[in-house]
Amino acid sequence: MASVASTYARAFADVVFAAKLDANRAIAGLREIERLLTESADLRRIWENPAVPADQKRKLLDAIVQREGIDKEVRNLVAVLIDHRRIAFLPRIVEQVGKEIDARLGLAEAQISSARELGNPEKRALEAQIEKVTGKKVRATYGLDASLLGGAVVRVGSTIYDGSVKGQLEKMKEAISS
Repeated sequence: MASVASTYARAFADVVFAAKLDANRAIAGLREIERLLTESADLRRIWENPAVPADQKRKLLDAIVQREGIDKEVRNLVAVLIDHRRIAFLPRIVEQVGKEIDARLGLAEAQISSARELGNPEKRALEAQIEKVTGKKVRATYGLDASLLGGAVVRVGSTIYDGSVKGQLEKMKEAISS
């Protein structure tokens, strides 16, 4: 049901931009409700139970929103999900909202694996190069992979840029064998 998550995510992203909300704050509010829902089996049972009246579910939501200081637009999205029995899709919707907002802001998520810990100047240079190649502002996450031997592998969406020693050795092996 990826289309359900995408539909709600696009609609919520429309609201975020139309109301000029702080996108990070809106996503943080959604993640907080997602966290509470994940951690509390009782909350999940109440919101997913069709026998519990909708106004009681919304009162519980309102109490959570007030306690956590969550924006009214986030509250409204969650209320719609509860009313339409779609609250189980919340984790996928939160993920899709993040992707949708990033896309509209021209941001790209990059996962960078390197053989060793990179220093801040190296990270900045690598991110600048990725921004140049993709034409998008980059939000990077870093990980270590000793099997790379040296260099780095960058994944942006479904595209992989392999600048590792291991990757270069494999290319040479293929060239020699063919």
